[in-house]
Amino acid sequence: MKKLTFFFTVVFGALSVGADNRPNIVWIIPDDMSANFGCYGETAIETPHVDALAAGGLKFINAYVTAPVCSTCRSAFITGMYQTSIGAHHHRSGRGEEKIHLPEHIKLIPKLFQEAGYHTSISGWPGAKSKFGKTDYNFEWNKEVYNSSLWQDREKGQPFFHQVQTPGGKLRGKDEDGWEKIQARAEQTLGSRTPDSVVELPPYYPNHPNIVRDWAAYLDSARMTDHMVGEVVSKLEEEGLLENTLIIFMTDHGISHARGKQFMYDEGLHVPLVIAGPGVEAGTVRDDVVEHIDIAALSLGAAGIEVPDWMQARDILAKNYEPREAAFAARDRCDETVDHMRAVRTQDFKYIRNFLPNRPYLQPCAYKDAKDILITMRQAYKDEVLNKTQRLLFRETRPAEELYDVNADPFEINNLVDDPAYADELSKMRERLENWMVETDDKGRMPESDEMFQSDMDVYVGGLRAKNRDPEHLQEIIDNIDLMKQWAEEGK
Repeated sequence: MKKLTFFFTVVFGALSVGADNRPNIVWIIPDDMSANFGCYGETAIETPHVDALAAGGLKFINAYVTAPVCSTCRSAFITGMYQTSIGAHHHRSGRGEEKIHLPEHIKLIPKLFQEAGYHTSISGWPGAKSKFGKTDYNFEWNKEVYNSSLWQDREKGQPFFHQVQTPGGKLRGKDEDGWEKIQARAEQTLGSRTPDSVVELPPYYPNHPNIVRDWAAYLDSARMTDHMVGEVVSKLEEEGLLENTLIIFMTDHGISHARGKQFMYDEGLHVPLVIAGPGVEAGTVRDDVVEHIDIAALSLGAAGIEVPDWMQARDILAKNYEPREAAFAARDRCDETVDHMRAVRTQDFKYIRNFLPNRPYLQPCAYKDAKDILITMRQAYKDEVLNKTQRLLFRETRPAEELYDVNADPFEINNLVDDPAYADELSKMRERLENWMVETDDKGRMPESDEMFQSDMDVYVGGLRAKNRDPEHLQEIIDNIDLMKQWAEEGK
């Protein structure tokens, strides 16, 4: 009996020590932010903390989200699945009486960590102990997949999986009040605000004072996000956890701007992805194409947890990883605005399929149309002061297909679909996308049911009414809903 007791003590004691030494995993994910950090070539501002992570770890320069809007993007990375495969592809869907349920075999990433003995937590930063960070999943889920909002609540020696979900680009708000708020905060915290004079706008935006000021405020939101990253790293170091913690920094999609968020151009899809911690070689840069859902698989892999066979994410840190040839993305309904786009991105080309080509580029969308930058751009278009490139977004219809040489044309302005020199590339990209839609069971191939649309719109409108929101804004949403129904009936 003594020998047997000794055997169990040695074996299970070793297992316990091994479990304790498994790395902690920390995700830092800001909202609405593109790769405007020094390590990604941004020169207008300094971002020392994200840059330090990149210098001490691994930077991906070709990381893309599978959805250019938050809830669909988040539904994807928390499952390691394309949102289109699990029916979570419409933004803010399943919020009313009609619900979305995941297939029984699919588990959320924090649940898989829990089952492996990890403590799971999610917060904003800084955040109150009782307050969870942003989730925003489109399907029904059990909040018990998170043990708490703080990693400090874990058992002594227990490894943890923690998410820091922060406002990011949302910090700048939608108008002058929001711009001043974040810039004043940057000035107070960092000693300065970003001046308008350093702003360099993409060529498709007019050099209007409101557009420039908004971008300067956005850059200050990036600086404040960088400062927050420094706080998280300092906290881990202070608690003696940094050396054994894998930190993953990524944003949930690109900047919320006219051609960014909700669109399939790189401004909406391209995100920073920086990974630092145990097992990651310092100063590494990779240019292969990766998808944002891959953070699910790589996190499990780093913790020694088997990546489920059903998961579409890939462990991009695995020794046997075979690089993707392309990244895929989908945009469907966003709030009240119905749309249907798909895209495929390689290192050299971007292909976009517009399934509703008879609709305008800038469909009515109360959320985006309330932003001062959109108000300014629409007025500039009416005043006929925009150049040819800046007028691209105001076309009344769209081409069914778009093809861009992203190396020669990084701002995706010159559509090559009708250029015979690119006919072979067009055919190849078209085939890639069609195969992906079939192989991944893209649920967007069928339109959203009238019942689900109405269910979500009832919640959307009802929620604003309950908060006594601006009656004009509320009526705008109602009018947009009616317009979406009208266009659908017309086959537009």
